[in-house]
Amino acid sequence: MATLVLTVVGSLVGGPIGAAIGATIGQQIDQNILFAPKPRQGPRLGDLSVQTSSYGTQIPKIFGTMRIAGTVIWATDLIEHRSTSGGKGQPKVVNYAYTASFAVALSARPMTAIGRIWADGKLLRGGAGDFKSPATFRLHRGDEDQAADPLIAAAEGVEQTPGFRGIAYAVFEDMQLEDFGNRIPSLTFELLAEEETVPIGAIAEELTSGAVLAGATPALSGYAATGDSARGALEALSDVVPLSLVDDGAVLRLQAGVGPASTVATSAMAERIEIVRRGQGAVPGEVTILYYDIARDYQTGLQRAQRSGGRRVDRRDLPAVLDAAGAKALAEYRLASFWAGRVTGKAVLAWRGAAIRPGSQVAMEGHAGLWKVERWTLGAMTATLDLVRVPLTGPPEMVASAGRPISEVDRPHGPTIIHLLELPLSDGPETRSLVYVAAAGASAGWRRAGLLTSFDDGASWQSLGGTAAPATLGSTMAALPPAGSALFDTVSVFEVELLNDGMWLEGRGDDALVAGANLALVGDELIQFGVVEPLGDRRFRLSRLLRGRRGTEWATGDHASVERFVLIERESLAVFEAPAGADVRLLATGVGDGSEGVSESIVVSGIALRPPTPVHLAASEAGAGDLFISWVRRSRQGWNWISGADTPLGEESELYRLVITGPDFERNVETTEPSYLYTAIERGIDGSGPLTISVTQAGSFGTSLPGTLVLK
Repeated sequence: MATLVLTVVGSLVGGPIGAAIGATIGQQIDQNILFAPKPRQGPRLGDLSVQTSSYGTQIPKIFGTMRIAGTVIWATDLIEHRSTSGGKGQPKVVNYAYTASFAVALSARPMTAIGRIWADGKLLRGGAGDFKSPATFRLHRGDEDQAADPLIAAAEGVEQTPGFRGIAYAVFEDMQLEDFGNRIPSLTFELLAEEETVPIGAIAEELTSGAVLAGATPALSGYAATGDSARGALEALSDVVPLSLVDDGAVLRLQAGVGPASTVATSAMAERIEIVRRGQGAVPGEVTILYYDIARDYQTGLQRAQRSGGRRVDRRDLPAVLDAAGAKALAEYRLASFWAGRVTGKAVLAWRGAAIRPGSQVAMEGHAGLWKVERWTLGAMTATLDLVRVPLTGPPEMVASAGRPISEVDRPHGPTIIHLLELPLSDGPETRSLVYVAAAGASAGWRRAGLLTSFDDGASWQSLGGTAAPATLGSTMAALPPAGSALFDTVSVFEVELLNDGMWLEGRGDDALVAGANLALVGDELIQFGVVEPLGDRRFRLSRLLRGRRGTEWATGDHASVERFVLIERESLAVFEAPAGADVRLLATGVGDGSEGVSESIVVSGIALRPPTPVHLAASEAGAGDLFISWVRRSRQGWNWISGADTPLGEESELYRLVITGPDFERNVETTEPSYLYTAIERGIDGSGPLTISVTQAGSFGTSLPGTLVLK
């Protein structure tokens, strides 16, 4: 619309020239104001609600050390954060990121600490307490006097916020959800309620509030007690572990199921004994036990015991932490109990046998094995015992395998190391000053960091999002000698020490090098390397080099003994636009960087916008006292040598500035050709003596560095 209107107005005022000017102005208005393209929308969620747990979900009581999922007891809706990228000739993109705050109940009894945390099966928090992704985390240990969480109180109101006393729970505040598909991930926690193993008897004593006292019982590394009663909470254990609840007339005592037994003498005590034996088909031929395997980061393990003759499988889920051998032993013992329990009995005793209580074990003369008293009935001058035969020994010593654990290595995140790079990496004419960020960590566990930048000496900051994938960083061990940039450097060799053990370098063939492989920044020089020799301890020896790549031949002779090494891989470089001449400050805030982060700065020179330095400067006598000076231009549009074709210009026009300097003069010349005839007349005016010839190419956005030739 503006194009049409201003074209007409321009033609009325200035004729055809005015019409052209009006059309140009109108196009800018149409493109940038009236009909500017709408920003592209990045992925966005339509429903920002968070699904919380169901009311009435039971929270287990955790003993020892367990890995549990927990129950979400409070959460905000997802919070949407918008940012815009692009601009200045690039399409704008509106990006959306999401955070959420939530609380997870972990145990219905107090705990000591939280160890590791997994999110969607990946390690979120290491054993040292370091988070692998940024997170604000608070732990409430479940004390009876614990105060309400300040975040929940601020959101719900102090009067409406419970302290969840007696409930151990964790709070995540504004957790970044980008790594988890913009949803709250499935979280599991390594929960420490006691530092050491816990006897089963101690668990029973606490769950029954002292109604059952602890005898000598096996100990567990961890146990999750659930159920609507103390019996329900212990039932999973009593089905698998040999335990007896014995009433000694004063107290109920829980003890190991195999131990000293009373003797029922058939001649003196028993009036009648009946024995019943069931067939093999009545008992299982296989027992499987599911448990939490300590060798598999507390993930579910399975052990089984088998015997021929049985027709069914008995499966038990044991919410306890065991090793593979212990679980295998319990499976073998349970199977042995089934087969021993095929034989049951009833013993009618005189009153002298009334002292034998349910849960006790007895031996009967003339009947092999041990027998457990399942029921005790007092009759007329008699006591009747319902008996079941039990194995003679407890769980056997076993050797078993947990299988090959697939666990994520817990490496500390460590501090961030960043390098700001201004490099001519584009394969075409660049129109913007770009700064690249290469970042990694001193530890192989480093993942990423958030980035903030300032163009006004820290007065204001803007977010750049996050770093890219970890870059391969290191430092040289000795100064790299100078060399030319036209051919392979087969003489120079240098050693590099990389930042951490997770980094590696590999050699590449000549064809791959010509295609751009193994490009690295050494100091300020871009180098390609073909041969790599690992030396151990993160050190590598590099040779068969291509030097001064992408116009950095000026830096080939300016190396220090120790300087930066950055492997240039596009996927490991974050990039942002900065105006030429700007003094840029960058702040990286990763998990291991502390509250102040890690800072770096750079003054943007606009080197990627400038043409490369002209090369192959030459001078020859042209007769009659004239001197013919020539050079070869290079281009930002074509870094590779194209055989049989001229290098593309890559600039709006071709223009060179030539400076000829002698003992007592300086001559400045501009030319549109890559050559100049220094005439005899000019030479006579300037005088004789050694000459220094310097050539720069003027580009659309700046001037190249000079190429120099010295004539003596």
